[in-house]
Amino acid sequence: MFLITGVTGTTGSLVRQLLVDRGVPVRGMTRNPSRADDVFGDFADPESLSNALNGVTAAYLVTAPESPVPDHDLAFVAAARQAGVQRIVRLSAIGSGESFENEVLAPHHLAADEAVMDSGVEWTVLRPSMFATNMLRTPVFNMTGDAKHGVIDPADIAAVAVEALVGGHAGRVYELTGPVAMSVPEQAAVLGEVRGAAVEVVEVDPAVVDPAWRSGVMWARAGHGARVTDDVSRVLGRPAVGFEQWARGHALT
Repeated sequence: MFLITGVTGTTGSLVRQLLVDRGVPVRGMTRNPSRADDVFGDFADPESLSNALNGVTAAYLVTAPESPVPDHDLAFVAAARQAGVQRIVRLSAIGSGESFENEVLAPHHLAADEAVMDSGVEWTVLRPSMFATNMLRTPVFNMTGDAKHGVIDPADIAAVAVEALVGGHAGRVYELTGPVAMSVPEQAAVLGEVRGAAVEVVEVDPAVVDPAWRSGVMWARAGHGARVTDDVSRVLGRPAVGFEQWARGHALT
C-alpha cells in the first residue's frame, strides 16, 4: 500500500492517478476524505497518522504549513518509522539549505529533508523549481521581477515521484526543473499568446513579502533560481516538458 499526503494538491493528485493507472494500491491522506481510497489524517493528530500509515510500505510526503516550520514533517516521519514504512519520497523545494546573504534558505525544508534522510528508511528528496501552474492564478503575483526560473510542469514532478516511490532511487536528492529558465513575465507572454488573451501580472515589492519567506524571494531575484538540470530526463528517460508545451495543454484552464 502506498500513502499519498497532500492528495488533493497539485502534485499529490497527479501522483495518486499515476499509481492507480499502474494498478498500485493507493491510499490518500486528507482531513476531508471524499473517496473510497481516502483516509482521514491530520499531521497534528498522532493517532490519525498511525491509522493512515497502517500497512503502508511507501509514502509521498507533502506538507504545506501556514508558517515555515517542519513540525508536520517530523511528526509524519516519526509515525512512519513506528509503522514500519520502508520508503519515503519527500517534496521539498529548490535551493533548500543553501546559504544566501548569511541566511539559510528554507530552513524548515532543510530540517524536514534531514529528518527523512536520518529516518533509517529508504528516502528520496525532490527539490523542484517554480511550478508552471503558478501561472494559472488570476492575477499572477510576481515577486521576482525579471529573474528567471527553471519552471517545471508539475506532472513531471509527479512522474519522478512515482518512479521514486516504486523504488530504485534511494538516497537521491533530485533538483527538478524544466528544460529552459524563464522569468514570470516571459511565462505570462507565452501563456497569453497561446490563449489569445493577456495574462495579468501584478508586480510585488519584495519589501512587503512576509519576512519568513523573503530570503527565498531575494535568492530568486538574484538569479539563483535560473538553474536548469537534467534530473527529470535521467529519471524518466525523456525530456522534461517545456513551458510552451505545458501552456498549450492548459490554455483553457
